[in-house]
Amino acid sequence: MSTITAQATNNSDFKKLLSTMKGHLLFGTSHMLPFIVAGGVLLALAVMASGKGAVPADGLLADISNIGIKGLVLFPIILGGFIGYSIADKPALAPAMISSGIMADMGGGFLGCIVAGFIAGGVVFQLKKIPLSANMTALGAYFIYPLVGTLISAGIVLWGIGEPIKIFMASMNEFLASMAGASKVVLGTILGGMTAFDMGGPINKVATLFAQTQVDTQPWLMGGVGIAICTPPLGMALATFLFKKKFTKQEQEAGKAAAIMGSIGISEGAIPFAANDPVRVLPSIVAGGIVGCVFGFLTDVLLHAPWGGLITAPVSSNIPMYVVGIALGSLTTAVIVGFWKPVADEEAEDEIVEAAPTQAQAAPAAGEGEYDIVAVTCCPSGVAHTFMAAKALEKAGAAAGLKIKVETQGQNGIQN
Repeated sequence: MSTITAQATNNSDFKKLLSTMKGHLLFGTSHMLPFIVAGGVLLALAVMASGKGAVPADGLLADISNIGIKGLVLFPIILGGFIGYSIADKPALAPAMISSGIMADMGGGFLGCIVAGFIAGGVVFQLKKIPLSANMTALGAYFIYPLVGTLISAGIVLWGIGEPIKIFMASMNEFLASMAGASKVVLGTILGGMTAFDMGGPINKVATLFAQTQVDTQPWLMGGVGIAICTPPLGMALATFLFKKKFTKQEQEAGKAAAIMGSIGISEGAIPFAANDPVRVLPSIVAGGIVGCVFGFLTDVLLHAPWGGLITAPVSSNIPMYVVGIALGSLTTAVIVGFWKPVADEEAEDEIVEAAPTQAQAAPAAGEGEYDIVAVTCCPSGVAHTFMAAKALEKAGAAAGLKIKVETQGQNGIQN
């Protein structure tokens, strides 16, 4: 009986952990989404207006595309940063963003930045458990925790998991080179899965570069990969249309942007869905990428542009089969994820996203338990009077048996 009880407790704890992690992911995703939409759509419009199926090299369109690219460069850093913020409040924001930036520079992609965000948030969360003297409390949130947290979390990324990532990427390049003479089905399965898996991340880059560097000599490689590039966002956009009840209103809006981005060959349009529900979305988009890529290889679709999406259809040797391949891959993704996902709980979703910052702001110091009151004091006469008022509130609360968290605001800004 005790064994069964222990197992039930462990299962409950595990489910609680997963739910908490999902809450942090959703909070990060909600802040990341505007960067993907703004950056991705601007880049897509620039590519579309150029009419060349590639990023414009000069002129006004090049400037617009650079603005869009900057948004896409920033989004994984924003994602990791706000995951950290959700876990450990404002002191974790800088450590998480800096660690995510280092991870992105090392080729970790958005998945690596998610890991970096959780690492930084966890580090700062543990640092906040270390008791500080009353005089050092104000310094903790704005100096000690961000400084030490950045050093530890960025150090873990830079000196701990960075080198294994580099070795892994190099080994994938060698593996693809060795597979160049394999059957089209096998190679299409590998390249299609890699292209779709992390949607513009390092694994995607290895597969697409493998095809792009041979576009002049073996354009059939780009034919299949060009299809797989756009099936993740187009598949998820199609899923939000066919299975509306399975997606929140926010995700349905993201589906509209994903449709535009997918048409122009920007895989990142599917990332908000993968970040919210990686267990169901990642296998679904990989399946769609494989179907599309293998179909392109088997029907001898040649693509003479190092890009993907519907925008490059005019430079394909077999336009009908290229479009059919995109449709098949997208439909595969949409059907799998549509039947796999449960009906969306809109109220619960909003509650998770909105609760994260509230919980972070009201988080008590270590050992103090839950606060009964959150007080805000503001003295226009200066920071000294502000802190005097804060101390008076704390003493009054203690005398009444209440635990009070004070947010103070003076001439030098807000302090926790």
